[in-house]
Amino acid sequence: MWAALKARLRRSPPPEPAPVAPSSAAPAVPSSPAGAAPTARPAPATASPRRESTAAAPPEGLFAEGFFGRRLAEATVDEVFDDLEVVLLQSDVALPVIERMRRDLRKELAGRKLRFGVDAEEAIRACLERSVRGILARPPIDLVATIRAAPSKPYIVLFVGVNGTGKTTSVAKLAGWLRGRGLSVVLAASDTFRAGAIEQLLVHGEKLGIRVVRQQAGSDPAAVAFDAVEHARSKGIDVVLVDTAGRQHTNDNLIEEAKKIRRVVAPQMTVFVGDALSGHDVVEQARLFDRALGLDGIVVTKLDADTKGGAALSLAFVTKKPILFVGVGQGYDDLVPFDPDWMVRRLFAEGSAG
Repeated sequence: MWAALKARLRRSPPPEPAPVAPSSAAPAVPSSPAGAAPTARPAPATASPRRESTAAAPPEGLFAEGFFGRRLAEATVDEVFDDLEVVLLQSDVALPVIERMRRDLRKELAGRKLRFGVDAEEAIRACLERSVRGILARPPIDLVATIRAAPSKPYIVLFVGVNGTGKTTSVAKLAGWLRGRGLSVVLAASDTFRAGAIEQLLVHGEKLGIRVVRQQAGSDPAAVAFDAVEHARSKGIDVVLVDTAGRQHTNDNLIEEAKKIRRVVAPQMTVFVGDALSGHDVVEQARLFDRALGLDGIVVTKLDADTKGGAALSLAFVTKKPILFVGVGQGYDDLVPFDPDWMVRRLFAEGSAG
């Protein structure tokens, strides 16, 4: 994202119009009569008094010079940010996030004195970094500690999201991550809408050595989740991860189905799985899922393929829910806990794509 923002800041101003060259044909001047005193040639009507040349403006054109340092002129802040807003929108940053960043930039930089040598680009970059850190600042959830502190077993996590976000794969990755930290896990194949989804979860379970509770395709998803919870309770298993059918947030029937699963198994945590490549759509998806089901956290997938980075930022700000994990690859170890500092470094890396 920063590469595109920087390119926008460094756009060269439009060239000044070239001065019009004087015509080579001089106007004829009538000669004076013989013996008469020569008369002064009148100045051209377009001639103007000569002005003293002014000092060149600083290259960035954003600062006013003062005796004690340089100040960013308040009148330029909105103009600068209007320019940057185009890039932020193209980077999948939602409008509410852009407005927050605008307020932060105005509050911190407008009219403030800056040290000599601090140019506009670095001043704006530092301010935007601090703004992003503030947006991503959410109390972290230590999932392992939360599960171990639960008053009863199993701890149930319900996963929801639209089709094609990598939800089933994320469920399997999280199962492996939890098992690697000493917790026992059962998977509930409650995506009974597609037979392929059940088979996919079975394959993951076999590779990871984790039990998958399933029924036939077309079975009641809530019944599958219930069976998984009962199995985990009888075996003293720590966690049940419930995979559900990918559903459009506007599909009322499937949303009601997810609500039924919630009523039947009463999950302690409901997690939305969003695709970073979905752009602005993923924010609206999360908002409506939260309204319908009540979300506790977010997993952002395919972040390794997202060259823009604005989707994760927008999800955190608009939903006010913590990002728990991000997917950064295809392997089971490529689901990692979300680190805001890592995200900031990624967004503002010099070589990052726009």
